[in-house]
Amino acid sequence: MMKPIGGYFEWEFPPATKQELHKNAVYLNSGRHALEYILKGIENIHRLWIPYFTCDAVLTPLQKLGISWEFYHINKHLEIADTMELGEDDYILYTNYYGVKDGYTELFAQKYGEQAIIDNAQAFYCKSAPNTHQFYSPRKFMGLPDGGLSVTTVPNTASLLPIDKSFERCTHLLKRIELSPSEGYADFKDVSKKISEAPLCQMSKLSKSILASVDLDSIKQKRRENFENLHKALASTNLLEIPSMDSFECPLVYPYWCENGSELKKKLIGQNIFVATYWPNVFEWAKQNDLEYNLANHVVCLPIDQRYGNEDMERIIKSID
Repeated sequence: MMKPIGGYFEWEFPPATKQELHKNAVYLNSGRHALEYILKGIENIHRLWIPYFTCDAVLTPLQKLGISWEFYHINKHLEIADTMELGEDDYILYTNYYGVKDGYTELFAQKYGEQAIIDNAQAFYCKSAPNTHQFYSPRKFMGLPDGGLSVTTVPNTASLLPIDKSFERCTHLLKRIELSPSEGYADFKDVSKKISEAPLCQMSKLSKSILASVDLDSIKQKRRENFENLHKALASTNLLEIPSMDSFECPLVYPYWCENGSELKKKLIGQNIFVATYWPNVFEWAKQNDLEYNLANHVVCLPIDQRYGNEDMERIIKSID
């Protein structure tokens, strides 16, 4: 087809001015599809070890590909609790929790090598480890209608995949600009469902254009500033040990663990401070006395993203006090 000339204008984006974060990444249409891409590329995988404390979306590609799985526990440092001895065809997945465990993912990658799969869905800026597998979800860090990245040693077969189309998945993004979050939330849930049901594809041209146009350095700087402001005020009452900020690139949220976490979540939401629960499926997977159950129930994930500044962080702090 010949290139069209003329006609109405499309949505224009500024040209890319920054280098991409992950030079060797394969651009796909969601985080779970990025994991599926990795699993499909591994020649021999009998079993995948996954943490109790993670998103149930990781099960979708396992069920689809007929790969068995086993659960393991983490400790209070959000690290693997026990020594894991892997079989020859076993692999192990570790979640970079809240984007603050970059340092541990390096040790994890060094220990398990090619058998390691790092879930960096909450850590878009985490540097990839060589000779291993990791996947990312940029939709958690910016407004995109679809998107996931794989950085892996499996053969690159992305060119064989169709390119996704996302022009019908933008209503929640547009409503978020002109309406309140609650008015677009149903659209957001609908889009998330559609992406989960979509086949494995390359990232849409629309998402690639948006991703190439954003100022990644500015996003990182603002998130780190907001995280630091909250940490200075809340560290003394936070039951969760937060690693040194020198050990991670850019967090997703500020994880605040307190004994009345479930009540605090309701209080904050009532004040239009929207906090997510990661992950409700843990209440079914884990027992009530398990650490993972308590983390899902009591850790309050405070927003720190690039849309907000010092005044917003002060409002959050006062709401908690």
